[in-house]
Amino acid sequence: MTTQPLDGTDMWARLSQLDLRAAPMPAVWDDPIPLKGQRALADFPVHALPGWLRDFVAAVAEETQTPADLAGSLALSVLATAAGGRSEVHVRGAWKEPTNLYVAVALPPANRKSAVFSLLTDPLYDAEKHLVEAATPAIVEAQVTAQMAKEAAEHAASKAAKASPDEQDALVESAQALAQKAKTLKVPAEPQLLADDATAETVASTLAEQGDRIAVMSAEGEIFDIMAGRYSSGTPNLGVFLKGHAGDRHKVNRQTRKEYIEDPAVTIGICVQPQVLEAIGRNEAARRRGLLGRFLYSLPESLVGYRKSEPDPIPDDVKVTYNRNVIDLTLALADRTEPAPLQLSPEAYVAHRDYKDRVEPRLRKREGVLGHIDDWAGKLVGAVARIAGLLHLAEHLENGPTLSISEETMRGAIELGEYFTSHGLAAFDVMGGDPTTDRATSLLETLRAQGWPEFSKRQLMLKVSRSEFPTADALDPALGLLEDHGYLRALPAQRTGGRGRPPSPRYLAHPRLHTPQP
Repeated sequence: MTTQPLDGTDMWARLSQLDLRAAPMPAVWDDPIPLKGQRALADFPVHALPGWLRDFVAAVAEETQTPADLAGSLALSVLATAAGGRSEVHVRGAWKEPTNLYVAVALPPANRKSAVFSLLTDPLYDAEKHLVEAATPAIVEAQVTAQMAKEAAEHAASKAAKASPDEQDALVESAQALAQKAKTLKVPAEPQLLADDATAETVASTLAEQGDRIAVMSAEGEIFDIMAGRYSSGTPNLGVFLKGHAGDRHKVNRQTRKEYIEDPAVTIGICVQPQVLEAIGRNEAARRRGLLGRFLYSLPESLVGYRKSEPDPIPDDVKVTYNRNVIDLTLALADRTEPAPLQLSPEAYVAHRDYKDRVEPRLRKREGVLGHIDDWAGKLVGAVARIAGLLHLAEHLENGPTLSISEETMRGAIELGEYFTSHGLAAFDVMGGDPTTDRATSLLETLRAQGWPEFSKRQLMLKVSRSEFPTADALDPALGLLEDHGYLRALPAQRTGGRGRPPSPRYLAHPRLHTPQP
């Protein structure tokens, strides 16, 4: 029997009846890689700290059986409390970095955060007592002088009111002069290093009283709630926290108070529970205005379940040295009316410049690993300069402002900067800093709800939010990420031979997305 050749039409008709799909894909699935919280996090570089501080951080971590990240990050906040507003790093030309920091450590409950906070901050309260004792005579003198001037003005006004017409004009003029003088006399506030109340209004007022600097240190992290406006109606007042990090002028002009802060320097050292990061990440004002980009984040692994029952206590000499050095550094800088200029040595400048050049490509929106958190990463090089200044002052307690920052100190600061970069990426994963990851997470929720073993892109498009995925093409980055993480497998494209719209791409879903798990 002779076989007739097929013309083009017959061939496509025959092919359209065939199942051209590839053989079924393997049924074995590896465990998917979670979208968030699985980054390889850097260890805290305790060795980058000056000797006396390194010894104390390690000893606190051992005695409390907590991650060194907690004590180490808070130690930087302690140094920033001592030096913030009283020193600045001169990087290049007009580029100067103040030495205050915002640091947030995320740890679950039962990690002895309060014990670590107490050990690290105790010498700050001791230094505050020293400052109060030293300032008390001048405060009392100013109070007495102000009270006497007020009484003199009141007496002169009373005398003028009772005077005869021919004497009254001169007495009124004298009373006015005395009243103006009394009004100009100011009683200094008691020195304060740490604020108990972290509302925006209180922080601004305290800055105005305390020579433009204040620190907020808390083991509970309620300041995030305050910043987010949890305890106030309307839009949260973030101005003082934004300007207090950068050192920008802050002016308060309201009916109840008027304050002008020339160079605000706010330091923050807090510990929060991981879910608090997720909550504040949803705060549109905090994200849009750049508050979250000002913090250095640490997300250490909890040691709960692995702690020793009898750890080594902190050696007495290590604790005494730490307390003395923090007090001495704080008192040495407290009386400065202008920030101490900290210069970079030529070698330190080159190390910092080279680091800046390495960071810059990482900020690119498309291919840069920090492109999705450029608000935070854009401040990284400046943060490293600040850390270098703090390490320098801690290393040279007696004469830090007279010496240049060394290359070794700068390289230690760079290592700390890389540590905070590693943890910052993880923090913004939790807070939703990467829109592709956020959208992929949203798709996972949809797929779990639908329970599809296999689905088409067209099917999925009918179930997602059009505000999040306005077009089918908008699904592609998130689907690609889910495929990379092992949640999905793209099926080979089907060809029908027809002239109409091509079939929608199809995917297999990981069994965990459609099979009840034990």
